Amino acid sequence: MDNAKSKNRQASTPKPISLKWKWTVGSLVGVFLVFVVFAWFLVQAFSNRMLNTESDDVNRSMTTVARRLERESDRQLNSTDIDNVLRPNQADFNSVVNDPVIHEIARSDYDLIIYDNHGKQVYPEKPTNVAYKPVKKSTISLEKVNHSKQMIGRQPLVNRDGHATGYLVVENRLVSYHKTFTQVFSIIVVSIILGLMLLGLWTYWLSGYFLLPIQDMTKVADRIQKDPNLPERVKVETRHPDELSELADVLNSMLDRMQRFITQQQRFVEDVSHELRTPVAIVKGHMELLNRWGKDDPKILDESIQASLKEMQRMQGLVQEMLDLTRADQVELTFKDGHTDAKEVINSVYHNYELIYPDFKFVLDDTLKSATWLNMSRDHFEQILIILTDNSVKYSQDRKEIHFSASKSGSNLEVAIQDFGEGISSEDAQHVFDRFYRVDKARSRKQGGNGLGLSIAQKLVEGYRGTIALESALGQGTIFRVTLPIQEETD
Repeated sequence: MDNAKSKNRQASTPKPISLKWKWTVGSLVGVFLVFVVFAWFLVQAFSNRMLNTESDDVNRSMTTVARRLERESDRQLNSTDIDNVLRPNQADFNSVVNDPVIHEIARSDYDLIIYDNHGKQVYPEKPTNVAYKPVKKSTISLEKVNHSKQMIGRQPLVNRDGHATGYLVVENRLVSYHKTFTQVFSIIVVSIILGLMLLGLWTYWLSGYFLLPIQDMTKVADRIQKDPNLPERVKVETRHPDELSELADVLNSMLDRMQRFITQQQRFVEDVSHELRTPVAIVKGHMELLNRWGKDDPKILDESIQASLKEMQRMQGLVQEMLDLTRADQVELTFKDGHTDAKEVINSVYHNYELIYPDFKFVLDDTLKSATWLNMSRDHFEQILIILTDNSVKYSQDRKEIHFSASKSGSNLEVAIQDFGEGISSEDAQHVFDRFYRVDKARSRKQGGNGLGLSIAQKLVEGYRGTIALESALGQGTIFRVTLPIQEETD
């Protein structure tokens, strides 16, 4: 039922839009807006340039025609006189070709309109749609005529005596301007469309290329989700690192820690089941013995109770040590910061053991001249020293002498704890830091301990970026050397 509901929810959930498409569409929208703004400025500049050229042409035409009318008319203008003035000697080809007035008015998109002083149109005879506006000086303006933008030039006319004879209007329908503008606009639109298409293809490919690391991360995360123990990791770009490379590195570190935690959990369960099996079986055997007939025998009852209590106490110590070991496994994540004076802690542990074991001889060789600070928890540093010292005391039954030494080596602190006990063989020395490993299992059980102390010490030291090493020889004793980085001094 729950699976069916989960499938229904997954089916109803809309498929998310790919980041590749979001990137592509976003880039196209941004570039399109830039193109539009750029094209608008380009069209405006081109339009103004063309309009200025057309205005110059209209002004030149008005000036040329006005001068001809001024020079060759000395009375009130009429249609016949204007035709004679503007089109003289039309039968003479040379006069037509060389006449500047004819050149000015011969353009197909130009119309000349002339009004008399009373505003009556005297040329041409065909009515025009251009409104009559008397002016005192030459003017050029853009006006809408028949729903089309046209350039209208107006200028007053005078004769040779300086008397006003009428008004000249040059109507430029801007046919060339509109045609050129349409062509330019079409070129711009086509260029934008083609540019956006090419840019879209390029952006889509480029975004896919840039997002390849994220796709790799997704695939790796999906496979590890199905099988958390897979060793697969995301490839990190080392030649040209970027933000995605940093993300891949962080993801790999997170996967490493996750798998480390999973391994710790599995190992913890395996260790618990392995180590608790024997004491639980012993307690169960005594309980079954008492349940059958032992409870009526005071001696058997007392022995069973004592044995059960002893095993329960051992189980309690085992569980506590295993919890300490689990915390030590997590020291890198949980206890990153600290401020501990190593000199003070070493001296404190040394004096405490002098008090606890008066039959032992403890020697301290401390070359630290002042406080030496470590970036670690005081409890953890003290726990390391106690574990190593307990181990030395435990295996020093004949020559009861323990030596402590502390010194600086560059930017590191070196601590050594030496005993003169029975020592460890080279074969056993390779495994003393393994969980539950005992050099002499029978003797270790008599002396107590579950083979977890040195594992805890190693995890704590390595968690704080330090090292722990062992030097030992059978019959001569053992030296544990611990190296830890000294905390950098800050102002």
